[in-house]
Amino acid sequence: MQTNYGADNIQVLEGLEAVRKRPAMYIGDIGFKGLHHLVYEVVDNSIDEAMAGHCKNIEVIINKNNAITVTDDGRGIPVGIHKKEGRSALEVVMTVLHAGGKFDKGSYKVSGGLHGVGVSCVNALSEHVQVIVEREGKKYTQEYERGKPLYAVKEIGASERSGTTTTFKPDHEIFTVLQYSYDTLAARLRELSFLNKGIRLTLIDEREQDDEGNPIQETFFSAGGLPEFVAYLDATRSPLTTVPVHLEKEKDMVAVEIAFQYNTTYNENVHSYVNNINTIEGGTHVSGFKRALTRTLRQYAEANGMFKKVKATISGDDFREGLTALISVKVPEPQFEGQTKTKLGNSEVTGIVESVMGPALTAYLEENPKEAKRIIEKVILAATARQAARKARELVQRKNALTGSGLPGKLADCSSKKADECELFLVEGDSAGGTAKQGRERMFQAILPLRGKILNVEKAMEHKIYANEEIKNIYQALGVFHDENKVLNTNKLRYHKIVIMCDADVDGSHITTLILTFFFRQMKTLIENGYIYIATPPLYLVKKGKKFQYCWNEEQREAAVERLAGDGDKSKVGIQRYKGLGEMNAEQLWDTTMDPQTRTLRQVTIESAAEADRIFSTLMGDDVVPRRAFIESHAKYANIDA
Repeated sequence: MQTNYGADNIQVLEGLEAVRKRPAMYIGDIGFKGLHHLVYEVVDNSIDEAMAGHCKNIEVIINKNNAITVTDDGRGIPVGIHKKEGRSALEVVMTVLHAGGKFDKGSYKVSGGLHGVGVSCVNALSEHVQVIVEREGKKYTQEYERGKPLYAVKEIGASERSGTTTTFKPDHEIFTVLQYSYDTLAARLRELSFLNKGIRLTLIDEREQDDEGNPIQETFFSAGGLPEFVAYLDATRSPLTTVPVHLEKEKDMVAVEIAFQYNTTYNENVHSYVNNINTIEGGTHVSGFKRALTRTLRQYAEANGMFKKVKATISGDDFREGLTALISVKVPEPQFEGQTKTKLGNSEVTGIVESVMGPALTAYLEENPKEAKRIIEKVILAATARQAARKARELVQRKNALTGSGLPGKLADCSSKKADECELFLVEGDSAGGTAKQGRERMFQAILPLRGKILNVEKAMEHKIYANEEIKNIYQALGVFHDENKVLNTNKLRYHKIVIMCDADVDGSHITTLILTFFFRQMKTLIENGYIYIATPPLYLVKKGKKFQYCWNEEQREAAVERLAGDGDKSKVGIQRYKGLGEMNAEQLWDTTMDPQTRTLRQVTIESAAEADRIFSTLMGDDVVPRRAFIESHAKYANIDA
């Protein structure tokens, strides 16, 4: 270890070197999420042009080599000489952090992107980038390798259009994942189309072909904006109102757009955005919406005598049960805070949203008395159910106190009491649970067997959830409970790694989805904090003599058979298909699924809360037709039993 520490030890990272040295600081991580963030940064530039009124069409192509091409019909990045830098403005934008038109409020009133690093960050983290700019009748280009220009910006011809085309290939030296997900990019472009009505976004995947041999592609366009977004999210739910409530207004240079609708479910789904950024932690715009909603509905109900016979105390949460709402604000100078820097902190926005929302909702209630009555009746039902849920919650907590430790009897706990090193495996079935208990590392791994399928919380009232034995066991094992305001108290969370471990078959997938639905609807905080994982037990054991190999898919199985057979007879290679975890012995389960040195755990994250909300509603709601359509379009091998 070096002991001398002087001036020569201080490193100064020039230009984009800092991005390459610490990429996670700029894009979150160097895995799946960071890889896709590169696309969002480039698309955000095109969206900024659209919000400024200069762009109508944006196209994203996933090339066969997993490079990305983003094309827009905006004004095109300026190519003239930048006075201060002494080089083309295009080169400055592509190679200098915190450089771009969004910092000049004369160019863009509002802009997306969170940290202003933008396309220069993409350039730094790509092994190759080419930008083609078309503007003022001419076409220009420049290429880069790992952020460094290969030549000066040059004119390459004439053009009758305007816009920017950026093609980049993520650097394999930086990223641990290089394969783009069509569905992930499609979800973000669809979201952007709703948030920016009138803009056409097209996604083309040249890696896949349709039945006619053409690249897979999809176009996203919304003429109506947020009301269409609400209808999309609520497509599998039964609405209480005929159309979503919609309001749109600008005040003090802040543009506010809100759309919301009540449905017959018991979940609150409020999604918020600032300058197209999904503010997953909410913020002042959400506070303004909630305050105006509660105050306006309460005043209307009291003025019309609707609460006279209600014995339950009505809280703010009761006004949001069964609500799907979208709040989008465009703020010139947003201030973000919170754990993930996605919580709006501008204090003035609370009052702006509240002053816009209140009068608009009042007018709607007065003009639609029948629908107003349905909404208030839903609120009253929610308040009554909340009382029943509180009693059920108290009953569980009282039972915990009487039993001393408060831990379920089926739990095989670990020795360590340090939550950050402890793991809880939620295991399908008592048989597999028994095997897992034998094979685990007792110091830090706990096992909780779950009997059968847990309650589908998507279709259950809250007090029914607390009455379910398996769900009660999960609450008790984790050591967390909801308070009166439905806030999950995680101070006493006993494990920071919660692993869902089910059979690798259809039933196992269903049970996994039920458990994920429970966590998403009742304990979303645990997902957001990165505590939820899914185990990946193998499907096959391929064996010949003393040689063997575990396989997780058909391709691995076929390759293992070839390898073990060698030049010999394939019939001598044995293949065991694991129908369930219980078919493995303790050593096999440890080696393949539980050993931190060899296992593969899939961490559950939320890329888009709105899209996750829609998918859970589709898969676990009452409507069979959308569920069948979803499975048929997404399953590799669809064998559907409606």
